[in-house]
Amino acid sequence: MAETLFYKILGAHIVEGKLAAGEQIGIRIDQTLTQDATGTTAFLLFESMGAGRVRTDLSVSYVDHNMSQFGPENHNDHLYLQTIAAKSGVYHSRAGNGICHQVHLERFAKPGVMLLGSDSHTPTAGGIGAIAIGAGGLDVAVAMGGGPFYLACPKVIGVKLTGQLPDWVAAKDVILKLLSILTTKGNVGWGVEYFGPGVATLTVPQRATITNMGAELGVTTSVFPSDEQTKKFLAAQKREKDYKPMAADAGAIYDRLIEIDLSSLEPMAACPSSPDNVKTITEIAGAAAKQIAIGSCTNSSYADLMMVATALKGRKIDPTVEFAVAPGSREVLNMLAANGTLGDIISAGARILESGCGPCIGLGFSPADGVVSLRTFNRNFAGRSGTKDDKVFLVSPETAVASALTGKITDPREMGKLFGIQYPKIEQPAEFIINDNMIEAPLSEKEAAKAEVIRGTTIVVPEQPKQLPADLKAEVLIKCGDKITTDHIMPAGAFLKLRSNVPEYAKVVFHCFNEKGKPSFAERAIKVKNEGKGGVIVAGASYGQGSSREHAALCPMYLGVRAVIAKSIERIHKANLINFCVVPIELTNQDDYEKISQGDNLRIDGLVDAIKGKDEVKIVEEKSRYEIIGKLNLSGRDREILLSGGLLKYTLERANKKVGKTGKTKR
Repeated sequence: MAETLFYKILGAHIVEGKLAAGEQIGIRIDQTLTQDATGTTAFLLFESMGAGRVRTDLSVSYVDHNMSQFGPENHNDHLYLQTIAAKSGVYHSRAGNGICHQVHLERFAKPGVMLLGSDSHTPTAGGIGAIAIGAGGLDVAVAMGGGPFYLACPKVIGVKLTGQLPDWVAAKDVILKLLSILTTKGNVGWGVEYFGPGVATLTVPQRATITNMGAELGVTTSVFPSDEQTKKFLAAQKREKDYKPMAADAGAIYDRLIEIDLSSLEPMAACPSSPDNVKTITEIAGAAAKQIAIGSCTNSSYADLMMVATALKGRKIDPTVEFAVAPGSREVLNMLAANGTLGDIISAGARILESGCGPCIGLGFSPADGVVSLRTFNRNFAGRSGTKDDKVFLVSPETAVASALTGKITDPREMGKLFGIQYPKIEQPAEFIINDNMIEAPLSEKEAAKAEVIRGTTIVVPEQPKQLPADLKAEVLIKCGDKITTDHIMPAGAFLKLRSNVPEYAKVVFHCFNEKGKPSFAERAIKVKNEGKGGVIVAGASYGQGSSREHAALCPMYLGVRAVIAKSIERIHKANLINFCVVPIELTNQDDYEKISQGDNLRIDGLVDAIKGKDEVKIVEEKSRYEIIGKLNLSGRDREILLSGGLLKYTLERANKKVGKTGKTKR
């Protein structure tokens, strides 16, 4: 039977379960990546498992998120990550070396590997033919310890690409087109596979832009075939040995088929404040754009920035615009410096930001009140930029540079008429300038045995969940709407430096919903916890969109939250809730959402018995105002984790059983 590429790679790594859509499967992980916003917690949990050295083919710890060092917290984290990586057998990419996804694509990712990363944009590596999946830090810690990663086997959407992108139309416009079709909701349990004659016209960095922003669809991951373009990219990175051709079989059947003619696309934007609020640039052209940023793991490749530099050469940014460029990796920055084009960008009036995540996660370069900000990033959730009620549009580098020159949203296809600029067709270099001296190899086992791990005072081992009560009595601490993101739950930006200290970080859970003069969410939760009750979060559809940050489950758990009741819950966040023993419950009748109010006291009798083997729970409001039914969409393993008191306890219990049977730990 003809197979999709998606199932070929999954099938080569399956260690448990059946390769069929919807079935729970365990897969062997070849590579892992962590970054500093999630990595400290992941490594603290890895240490708690007692695994010692990683058991993957390759694991890499990146520092790319919180590099500004206001106070000791960030540098404490960096030193911890550097030393625990060396001791644990993990490569370490230092602050300034670049964004994890771009550096991993350049230096480590391979066709056909299974990559698990504690960042939701890990699917970037799908552009090189890997199956790359974002997950919570605890899942990644288990994978580093040699354990399989479990997920529901996805159904596969085949996206057939035909034609070729016209001048000034970019890979960003491909994924924006797909977001306009699929939206950000309702895609849990699906994967995306690109195929067709149009694929051959896209370079690996262009493909990576598309798979990167596939995370915004809510799918498990996205993948491109490995072909001559892949071979060319790997050869330029001096990694020819990592190449192997991989593609779907002729006649492979997809669960859903979408066709996109690249030749018919035009420049587009995701308008405020969701990546699926897509319009063409012609529809929105003319609005003043006061701030423009080019960068992020989506659009900061060598080709992206060379196009920008060529368009800017000899020209000046409109004086009404504040313009910034953040190269995605030190490799790209070195290349631009060596060939002189960095000078063209600077001379035009750009600010050069550090090679890191920066403004994409609200760390600097926040826009002024009420102004339009164009960004080549992947997310424009309200307030994510660091400015409340921001007006962030997601665009291609082509649209961004055209708009920077005019001071207003501009269709880049007008560049010839406006400035006499022909589209700069940038060829991928035959050879990149390789300098890996900021990627540190781990110590040998002998050296590691004597090595010290540096632990600053701001690094606190996370508290483990308590066992679930047989019958749950809980208060509704908050009622949220649809599309609540992990940024709503756990603010990033300036608060991200608290990530290694859960008691402190937990104080700002749902910070964006706190009202001045009223008790905060955290204060209400602690009060309920001290009264001996549990807390419940109620939400609408697609609760937990966005990043893989497990703090969005870990910090509410610390505050006493025992369940989330929602219309639907996104994949990574649902897994994180289970990992930290917070029960995810989805409403059987979505109209029941309207019955629930903040402050209601709920009772779920027989909760533990239901988790043991039922698919539904009865939720009763204690004053008998209503009675509703919730669904437990749980696999057998999910149930075992919840009953064990979370993934860490579950993993340790299983390890102890193996030791008991064999007298030694099974590797």
